Amino acid sequence: MLGPNYSPNLGRNLTVTLLSLPIVHPPRGELPVLLSVPHSGRDYPDWLVAMAAAGKHSLVALEDPWVDRLVWRAVQQGCGAVIAQTPRAAIDCNRAEDEVDPSVVDGARRERISARARGGLGIVPARTQQHGYLWRRAITQGNLADRIDQAHRPYHDAIDGQINLLLDRFGCVLLLDCHSMPPPPSGIPPVVFGDCRGRTADGSLSREALAIANRCGFAAGLNDPFAGGYVIERHARPAHGVHALQIELDRRCYLDHALRSPGPGFDEAALLIEALAIGLGEALSGRQFATAAE
Repeated sequence: MLGPNYSPNLGRNLTVTLLSLPIVHPPRGELPVLLSVPHSGRDYPDWLVAMAAAGKHSLVALEDPWVDRLVWRAVQQGCGAVIAQTPRAAIDCNRAEDEVDPSVVDGARRERISARARGGLGIVPARTQQHGYLWRRAITQGNLADRIDQAHRPYHDAIDGQINLLLDRFGCVLLLDCHSMPPPPSGIPPVVFGDCRGRTADGSLSREALAIANRCGFAAGLNDPFAGGYVIERHARPAHGVHALQIELDRRCYLDHALRSPGPGFDEAALLIEALAIGLGEALSGRQFATAAE
């Protein structure tokens, strides 16, 4: 069976491949922490590149470059992680399945479109500020369903599975959803946490995240301009012990001058992620113990 987005107009000799499943690092340590990295996938199949109006470089611009490598210290400490290999250009795991831009998918509904999809960044991104509209043609709803089945749902199923493992063991979980942002305007700190304005994590954890970032030498803010996306919205259940925070890190903190390759601040940023994972995991574990002891 042909894979997603096949069209004879793309060339009869084009080989269409399936999308990549996420990498899963099961938790091995003594802390109830799971990391999520949805936007660093770099496995670009030929059929996806062939559909890009401006070539592969326009699709690469959607990545959170090398954030999957920034989590290495935390994973080495035993924290669990779910890391997307499929590129965001093919399917955005930080969007709901119904966040569809009708300019990208034939026959998609044109009412009740989310603000993110209206802005060109739905479940299949439509455009970027730098490159404009990304695709040579719209895809079918069947193509979209294939991408969801092959990459989007496996990503969230993996997160659910690891959360359940941690809940069974610890009774609580901290999900840290890791992203990067282009250099922000003046006044926005280099680290921005999001807890969906208090809906996805206990306020004490959000405050502790700010304090940890400050101790690591990073100015940090909360919920402005990024309050959190679909990953934390979907998986957080604070009343049942599952807390979730999003982190956005200024790419200048860890990339080179061109913002494409690891730079001199890379290890310092990795140390920040490690400190957050350990510090928040310890804070949550202590809170859980105190509650159980009451």
